[in-house]
Amino acid sequence: MSTTRSTAAGKVLEVLAAFDREHPAQTLSEIAQRTGLALSTAHRVVSELAAWGALERGEDGSWHVGLRLWEIAAGCPRTQILRDVALPFMQDLYEVTHENVQLAVREGTELVFVERISGHRSVELLTGVGTRFPVGATGMGRVLLAYAPPDIQGEVLGAPQRAWTPHTVTDPRTLRTQLDRIRREQVFVSDRQLSESTVAVAAPVRIGRKGPVSAALGIVITARGGSGARGLREPLLRAAYGISDELGRRTRTTD
Repeated sequence: MSTTRSTAAGKVLEVLAAFDREHPAQTLSEIAQRTGLALSTAHRVVSELAAWGALERGEDGSWHVGLRLWEIAAGCPRTQILRDVALPFMQDLYEVTHENVQLAVREGTELVFVERISGHRSVELLTGVGTRFPVGATGMGRVLLAYAPPDIQGEVLGAPQRAWTPHTVTDPRTLRTQLDRIRREQVFVSDRQLSESTVAVAAPVRIGRKGPVSAALGIVITARGGSGARGLREPLLRAAYGISDELGRRTRTTD
């Protein structure tokens, strides 16, 4: 039994954690099943969350995350300044490329996408704002892994890697070589690693030009146009450097 389930807050967290990209809407029975809570307990927790605005009920009777929860999450200080700084550069990068532009941060051994700009003609993605993936699964994740502490790198590379496509690199030695190259070249091209239909180009975002890496900026294009990834290197680096410089200025101003 979960150690958090003995508390009221623990039950609330378990219900909220039941919602993810694969399960954006669920019935009360599905919530109870996914959390392991008794149906009566799940009903009480869901009702309280709905009254507060954290959950909302759709016309079909299923529950989904409510606007109140999104409003609170949007104020997360870790990402608020980053997103405010990055968004103008991301918009400029989109205008130059008209491809998917994404921003992500690392949390432990996972990657969390915090912002995205895409057009109606952009290739469809598996990722989206708020979604998580293993840090080694995506091009942006590997950029963040390249600058992660040694214990995080050891934990990720010491565990079996999922092969998302036939092209996914899962060998730890090859992955370490990739991480070394990322630190040298500052840009990584992820060729059909997460999806057979996409190629990603990613670069680190620092706090100041030489400061610690705080995020990864990436462009995702269709694999059919994978040869065009080479031409995205310079505009991507310019945007990443611009975000890094502005983050450095913001940090110095608030010190």
